[in-house]
This record gives sequence, C-alpha cells and structure tokens, in this order.
Amino acid sequence: MTPFTTSRRGFLQGGAALFGTGWLMNSTALAAIDPNSFSARIFSASHYGPFEAVVRDGRIVGISPMIELDQRPTEMLLYGLLDRVYDKTRIDYPMVRKSYLDGWRTGDTKPELRGKEEWVRVDWDTALKLAAKAIVDTIANHGNQAILSTSYGGWSHAGIMRPNVLQGKFFNMIGGCTNTVGDWSGGASQISLPHVIGDMEVYSAQTAWEVIRDNTEVFVLVGCDPIKNNRIEYTVADHGMYTPWEQIRDNGCRFISINPQRTASDKFLNAEWVRIVPNTDVALFLAMAFHVLENGLEDRAYMEKYTVGADKWIAYVKGETDGTPKTPEWAASITGMEAAKIRELAELLAKSKTEIAGAWSLQRAHHGEMTHWAIVNFAALTGKIGKPGQGVGFSWHYGNGGMPQSGGATPSAISQGRNLVRDYIVPASRLTEALENPGGEVVYNGNVRKYPDVKMIYNAGNNFMSHQQDTNRLIRALTKVETIVSQDVWWTAATRWADIVFPASSPLERDDISVGGTYSNDRIYAMKKIIEPVGESRSDWDIFAGLADLLYMQSQYIEDQQFPEYIDIMKLAYSKTTAAQTTPFEEFWERGYAFQPIPEVARKWVRHGAFYEDPAAKPLHTKSGKIEMFCQTISDMKLDDCPGMPVWLEPAEYLGNGKDGQLHMVSPHPWYRLHSQMANSERLRALYTVQGREPVRINAEDAAARGIADGDLVELYNERGTVIAGAVVSDEIMPGVVSIYEGGWPQLDSKGRCNSGLANFLTSTQKSSGLSQATTANTCLVSLRKCVDPEGPNRAYEKPPILEGVEVAAIADEDLALERIDAVVAALIADMTPGEKLFYERCTVCHSPRDPAAYTQLQWKSITQSMFPRAGLDESESQIVMDFLMKSASDATP
Repeated sequence: MTPFTTSRRGFLQGGAALFGTGWLMNSTALAAIDPNSFSARIFSASHYGPFEAVVRDGRIVGISPMIELDQRPTEMLLYGLLDRVYDKTRIDYPMVRKSYLDGWRTGDTKPELRGKEEWVRVDWDTALKLAAKAIVDTIANHGNQAILSTSYGGWSHAGIMRPNVLQGKFFNMIGGCTNTVGDWSGGASQISLPHVIGDMEVYSAQTAWEVIRDNTEVFVLVGCDPIKNNRIEYTVADHGMYTPWEQIRDNGCRFISINPQRTASDKFLNAEWVRIVPNTDVALFLAMAFHVLENGLEDRAYMEKYTVGADKWIAYVKGETDGTPKTPEWAASITGMEAAKIRELAELLAKSKTEIAGAWSLQRAHHGEMTHWAIVNFAALTGKIGKPGQGVGFSWHYGNGGMPQSGGATPSAISQGRNLVRDYIVPASRLTEALENPGGEVVYNGNVRKYPDVKMIYNAGNNFMSHQQDTNRLIRALTKVETIVSQDVWWTAATRWADIVFPASSPLERDDISVGGTYSNDRIYAMKKIIEPVGESRSDWDIFAGLADLLYMQSQYIEDQQFPEYIDIMKLAYSKTTAAQTTPFEEFWERGYAFQPIPEVARKWVRHGAFYEDPAAKPLHTKSGKIEMFCQTISDMKLDDCPGMPVWLEPAEYLGNGKDGQLHMVSPHPWYRLHSQMANSERLRALYTVQGREPVRINAEDAAARGIADGDLVELYNERGTVIAGAVVSDEIMPGVVSIYEGGWPQLDSKGRCNSGLANFLTSTQKSSGLSQATTANTCLVSLRKCVDPEGPNRAYEKPPILEGVEVAAIADEDLALERIDAVVAALIADMTPGEKLFYERCTVCHSPRDPAAYTQLQWKSITQSMFPRAGLDESESQIVMDFLMKSASDATP
C-alpha cells in the first residue's frame, strides 16, 4: 500500500478532525495567497459535488472544485455545470404554444401540434394567468384528481427547495392533485423487498466499507457499476467511496462482475467479467442454488433460524413442484453461460465470505421483482445475510453506499401539506396507460385504486418525456390532455411538448441548503446563489408564489410570518441539523459547509447485522420477522406475474424468444450525465457523442454481420419506433446485446425517427408485474441496420421555433373567474397533526412513498427503516410520524 493511499485513508477516517489544518485550506483561501488571483469566489454545491464559482461582472467565468471536500471531481462539475447555465437551450422568457395562445378562450388549442409548432413569448402576467385559469377550470369542471403531477423524484435540484416539493405545497393548498407513485430507480424492489427482507433495500445504507475491506473474500457485482453511477448523487456528491474501493481491491478481495457488458467498475476493480443474457439472472441464481443443494453446501441451520418458506423454494429449485430441476444445464440454455461456469460460481460463492451487490437495473425488467429476491434467497440458502462482509446489498452503486453513516439530522424541507386526492394514482411508469384508460382500475401493492381522467398535467423540474417508455405512444396519448404546464430551466422534451412554459432559474441562481452523502449525511452544504437569474427566469419558489398570489393565497404559500425573508427558510432548515449544535448558522453560511461527525461504531456497521446477532430481539419488519424465501402475503395476492417466491418466468422480450437478427437493448445510466441532465453541455457531448448522436455499443460480430463500422450512424428499430445513434464497436459487450445510455434529448425527423438517439422510443410500457406496476425499460428487443439517409445534424439541443414580435393582448381578471377556487379551499381541513406535518415536511421529498394509505402497517414499519434516517428524524420525531402512519395505513382500524 503506497503512502499516498494511506494518507488518503487517514483523511477519510479523520474527516472533520483534519479539516482546518494548513494543507486543507479551501480554494478561496489559497487564491488569496496569490495577490494576482481573482478572489471573487462563491461557494455552492450540486449533485456533482461542492465547488466555488469565479464570478466577474455578474457572470460565472469558472468553476473550482473543492478538493478538500471532493477528491474525485468529474467533468460534469468542471464543464457541464457552467456550460448549461449559459447554454442556448435556456428558456429565457415565459412561452406559450401558438395554438394554445390563440385558442385558450374557445378551447380550440390543437394539442396534436405539441412538439411541432412555434412558441410565442409572453410576459409573466399572461403566462401565470393562463396557467391559473387552466388549474381552476380543471378543478371546477372535473375535480382535483384531473390534474396530474409528473414532478416526481426531485432529481432536478440537490437542495430542499426542490420543484416537486414546492409544487406539492402549492397544489395541496387548493385540495391537491393526482400524484405518481413509485419510481423508475427501484420501482419493483421497493414494493417487493419489504415483504421479503423487511426493508426497501434499494434506498438503504450498505455495510461500512472497512468491514468489507477486512472481511469480504468475494464481491459479486450483478449488473452493478458503482464507479460510474456514484459520479452523481441525489444530494451533494463527494465521491468518498472511490479510495475505499481501491483499498478493498488492493486488500485482496476478488471481484466478479455478472453483466452483458464490461463496465468501468470491472476495469477499476480488476473484476472477472462473466457474460450473461440480459433478464436471465433469476435462472442463474436458481441454478447455482441447485448446485449448492446437490453438493450439500447449503446452511440448513441458518435457514431454520433466520428464514421462512425455504422448503417450498427448495422444492421448486429441485423441480419437485413443476417437474423441471433448475440444473446448471437448464440455466445454460437460458443465460448463455456454460454449465461448468455456473457450478464454479456456485461453489465459490457458497464457500467464500461473499457480498453480492445487485444493481437497480436488474429489476427494471419484466418480472423484475424476482431478480433481487432470487439473490436474497441464494444468500440465505448459503447462510450469508447479516454476517460481517457478507450478504446482499442493492445500493452499492448509489449515494456512495458503503460510507459510514453519521446518523445526524439533515436539513428539513418545508411542509407540502395534505393532499386530499386519495382514490386516484398513477404509478410512475404507467402514465401512458393512465391517459388511455381514464377511470380504469389499477392494483398497486395489493391496493385497488383508479386512474384519473387527466385533463391537465403540471410538470416542474422533471423531464418526463425523456424517461417514459414508448415515447411515440405517449405523444399520442397526450393529445387528450387539455393543458400541459412545464416549469424548467431548459428546453427539454417535457417543455417542448407543453402548452405553457415557465422559465425557472437554475440551481446556481437561488439560495438553498443540502447534505453531503445520501447515506453518510456527514456534511451540511450551503447552496449559495451565485448569479442573478438569467433572462426573465424566476425561482420555483417565486413561480408558485406568483400562482398563489393570483388565487389570493400568496401569504399562506410564503408563510411570511414564519419566513419574513427567504433566507429564514435556510436558517430553520439548518437549525434542525446535528451540525447546528456546534456550528452557528452564520459561520456555516460564510464557510459554506459544516461537518457532522461519524461515530466510531458506524465504521463497524453491518447490514442486517443486528438481525443476525439476535433475530428474536431484532426481527425484520416482515410478517414473520424473518427472511421470507417464500412469502405468503405476496402469494395470497394471486398474481400470475408475481408468485410468492422467486421463480423463472420468461420475459415478454429477450433473446430466448426474439426473432432472427433481433438484439437485446439495455439502457444504463450515462457516464457524463445525470439521466437527461447535462445533455445540453456542448463540451460534455464532445466527449461521447458519435456524429452528434448518442453512442450505441455493439459487439464486433454483430456490427460486421450488418456492415457497420465504428463511428457509423445506425438505426435501432422495432414496432414502437426508430432511433438514430452512433456506433461504438466493441469486444466488451456480448454478441446479441446493444447498449445505449438512457436520458438523451429527442428530435424527430420527417420520417418520425429520433435523430438524437433517445432510447425510450424503443422501450416498452410492459409493466414489471401487477404487484409494483414498475418499468421494464431493460426488457427490450430491437433490430439494427446502418443508417443511409440521416436528415441533417441532430437539433435536439437547439431552441424550438419561436415567433418574434407577436403582440399579445393583456388578459383581464374577469376573464379568468379564479374566485371559483374559494369553495374548494374552504372545504380543506387545515389542522394537520404533528405526525402528518413531519411526514410531508421531511419524508416525502425524494424516493419515499407519499401516500400514507398505500401501504399496510407492517410495510410502513419496513419502509421507514431506510426512510427515517434519510429524513434525519430523531427518535421522538420518528415515533410521531410512525403513529401517524399506523393510523393512516391501508389496514388501520377506522
């Protein structure tokens, strides 16, 4: 181990204790040493890391990384953050689609022209009034449920003033709206795993990295790419796990990567790459389980003590229930792996101290609930879960999973209030289906709800048009929606297919506060305003306050008695953190950050360790209190596509049932983007695009068979659509598979092809199952050919056509009849309980479920194991929220 590595390990362990020594002077302090250095630097933070912006004459001229806080800054921070602030795709002014502006009085707004026709610049008064009228019209004529919020997730902004939170606050003041439930990231497993292992797992902290370094012999990456995906974070990235990964590797841990393509992590960690046909991981783990059982390598004592239902699953694995033993030979024909390799892996994993890391991408598939469950069952079969350096983890690739947890409280957001729309939901990936089936029943997590008849979509800070599957089908379905309002900084797909567009200021143009490390929570960051809003853009706070003002509710929205000044929101949020106990707000805000110490015990923490040490005293939050290798609760739902244990169910589309010549397309997270964010950075696009299009990785054999050379433009196509992409020919992806990053921006040519390479023109709206209704983006077959007739360059990153010099008549207040909302507001119940207030204030700002009645009491006990720490709730606050959830759960006694 080199001295450099040792010193960096010391920094990771010392953290706050080392800070303040001379060699850790921040960038501003160092700049001040040089009398010729420009010292006008402002600290802020982002999804891509903390930084200081150099400002001259009111314009950002440079971004300086904070090496003392982030040892591995990325190009997204150094290039992209600045590029997109001044990019030509900025929305400078309020805009209204031409036909909508012409026909808002008559209703003849021609929704079929969305995404095609010109935009007209209007003033803020006009845009806000048109949106307010559409909101009131919809509620008055169709009910609150007819407004659908597509602003889920909150990834657009790293601070507490996320657009989705602020939108929730506004709409809940007037009765609420229909929200999406679940998400794309872990939509299937967040529903299934609480039943199986008592936690969502996909958003949960991982075993502390030092435990892995000192104990783990074999670390298995199943579709997992932590080196790539940890480049960004939901809060503020600090890339703290990169040096630990090096230490784990250099300490002799053997890494194995099961994946259809070789990844950055494979190279970084010197992993053995084991190729597998996409969507067949369940078959692999079943076959490895068969071999373990055949050779007596299972841990019967462990299963007896820590699991239920093992015998039923084992009977299935042996073929006693369906006549098909799940042998390595059986799995070889499905997975594309040699039977001998399956046996070798089974013995290695069973006999070693093994940690298995499953990626979220595994469950973004048809029957996706089965995959993580199969991994859990294999680990339980071999007696791994809860032991130091062993078991399973489904968030190693996110939030710097593996960093020790401070356990400190984090900044608290403002309350969203109560949403009175309870009977209607739209699972996040089912938007198109909901639009096509108004009033239809949808089963989500065993609860029966209805799809609303959507008349209006409000979208703030979310590019839903780039992440919904089967984009062409969605475009057709959107024509039935009367009004779409999109509030964003840039001309994304979600703004181009809208009617009214509000230009939001970027995160660098407003004050906010955030936390460092999704799981470690060891730093609090000031996200300081660096420049004034570009053009006529306004912060999301000001936009919703403007809408509230039209409804005579601005004072309630702003809560001016509690927050006389905007900065008072930051002060209140900071006061709830652990850092505030030792660092005053003024000192924190001046410096830009404050530390929350990591307790020594956190460095020895083991996922499910307490359960393993004493399962009676620390049971899991499952119905049995144990790992449910067979789950009666799920079985009793009688779902054809999600049985009560992990079994092999053939996906709707995979290489095993594809037509001759079809390829399986996977669409992983990009290297240089956060989903679709940063796609409009020209300097970043120059690093990865091929002839201006998204790159698609193609095996050399598949390329040669189709006459495709590296750098050619190609067409990927199926019955859902066609995209044009740039070929990257490689031997590091298996034959029969192509890989194109998700999150591109679309641009349609005259033939209806996406000239930019957005993968979702090809992906299917097939649901994972009736349990979770989650996405199946990675279950997708396509055909491939060389593109011989591209229609000019990719124009996805240009402004849409805008009509100049159009005179717009002022809208009179009497034409709006906004007072109709008064009757709705008068019916609201204002007295929220303390638990309800804390729930909406602290627990519903990211991936956590937002509907208290969507889950049973036991599920809430399971979900809150990871939700409460992320929300920074102390023990008493957790109990208050838990009491509220127990009274509100779907099985609560009336």
